[in-house]
Amino acid sequence: MIYKVHVEFSKEFLEVKEDQINIGLKSKPIKGQANMEIIKKLAKHFGVSSGLVQIKSGHKSQEKIIEISQQKI
Repeated sequence: MIYKVHVEFSKEFLEVKEDQINIGLKSKPIKGQANMEIIKKLAKHFGVSSGLVQIKSGHKSQEKIIEISQQKI
């Protein structure tokens, strides 16, 4: 499944509405820390391994396109 993701910093939340995800992160966008936190949070939320969550575009943006494979762990 493909999702549009909007990231906000200095907040902790996760909202999923159809194909839109709004996520709040505590990590700073330095050296990929924020992207790793996004992957871990989404993997936990959807019950999949973090290897099944891929950032397709927007690696350095607050607007991202993320693909989550449907295979369960």
